[in-house]
Amino acid sequence: MENILIVDDEKSLLDLLSVVLKKEGYRVKTCLAPSKVFEILEKESADLLICDIKLPEISGMEILKYVRENRPDIPVIMITAYGSLKQAVEALKAGAIDYILKPFDVEELKIIIAHELEKRRLREENILLKRDLRERYSFENMIGKSKAMQEVYGLIEKSSSTDSTVLITGESGTGKEMAARAIHLLSRRSERPFVSINCAALPENLLESELFGHVKGSFTGAVADKKGMFEVATKGTLFLDEVGETSPWTQVKVLRALQERKIRRVGGTEEIPVDVRIIAATNLDLKRRIEEGKFREELFYRLNVISFEMPPLRKRGEDIPLLVQHFLQKYCQQMGKKMKRLSPDIISYLEGYAWPGNVRELENVIERVVAIEDRETITAASLPREIVAPPRKAMPQPLVPPNFNLADHLDEVAKGYITEARVLAGGNLRKTASLLGISYRSLRHLISKYGLRGSEKTQKEAERQEYKPAL
Repeated sequence: MENILIVDDEKSLLDLLSVVLKKEGYRVKTCLAPSKVFEILEKESADLLICDIKLPEISGMEILKYVRENRPDIPVIMITAYGSLKQAVEALKAGAIDYILKPFDVEELKIIIAHELEKRRLREENILLKRDLRERYSFENMIGKSKAMQEVYGLIEKSSSTDSTVLITGESGTGKEMAARAIHLLSRRSERPFVSINCAALPENLLESELFGHVKGSFTGAVADKKGMFEVATKGTLFLDEVGETSPWTQVKVLRALQERKIRRVGGTEEIPVDVRIIAATNLDLKRRIEEGKFREELFYRLNVISFEMPPLRKRGEDIPLLVQHFLQKYCQQMGKKMKRLSPDIISYLEGYAWPGNVRELENVIERVVAIEDRETITAASLPREIVAPPRKAMPQPLVPPNFNLADHLDEVAKGYITEARVLAGGNLRKTASLLGISYRSLRHLISKYGLRGSEKTQKEAERQEYKPAL
């Protein structure tokens, strides 16, 4: 129930408005002595003020001035006689939201009041929403105390004080968009739009229209002119998620928009100036994409003015307990459940898991556990199997390959050793036998068996070297 304060020196008018507006569900307070209105406004709340322009002791214009300076959140409707229309216009210039002429239509007044109070509610909701977003996405509320996250917080804070383009890299699920929102909400552009678009989610022709807009008739289905995201985000921030997935043609147009600060709608000829800050994000290696000819080098340098990487969850394990408690509280509140406790072994399981989906995967796991677990304490049995199951060891390669023959294998090994030993012995068979730890006769047998005998000349020379007659 909104509070309406009415100031007038006519008691009959105050009584009439009080009865009518109370029937509409408003709380109504009347003030017959205009000089007391300041005291009332200091002590009590008011959602709307209705005030006559002509009052004894103090004028309605003075009351309006006081409200605009001290309670600018209160909308003011002025009451005036037909002959004081000029004063009513002056009141509008001074900050009144509307005026009504005596004698007035009560139904018309009710419509004006309802309309203005609805606008006030929307303004308050907008303020609360922005405050909620600022708290939700500001880096102070991004969960994590690890060194890696502290570095991220510092870079977010530094980035927010400039209008420079920012490139955020990192694996999927690490919180790149949350970081982008934090930069926006801490920047001077925070009161303007934050517009996000996933470049990987749209085909090339549709992505171009979404980014730059189109004119009527430019393609089938273009039944009217449409603004693109660059225009929608004017004075604010445009977040290009998965920018590495854009086509070369789209990259050219984005590069031109960054360089010229102008865009051209699809099918249009007019150059439209844009004032927008770009924050881009990708989970791809853009330098490798450049080498592969899939990403323009000049666009990379345009985006890479300020850059930082969101660390994967596996590299910030000390943050897992904080994240778990945060998500537990969030989803217990959302689902209207009593805050759940964790069994002592839960955190060790969670810290031992690799989290390929990063923070997003952890959040999904906790949401699932809260949704399906009826017990007050969450145990390992509540977690998905892949988290609590020990990692599977790779199966060893079989020692014996298919179609293996041991005799043939041993023969090949023996041939290799005999050949190598003969080289080391310079062809002298007695030295070869000694190196192999076998008898001369056994060596001669193996050489014959494997067909390893050398040329006759070489063999005879070796035999002469072996025989040395006594002098």
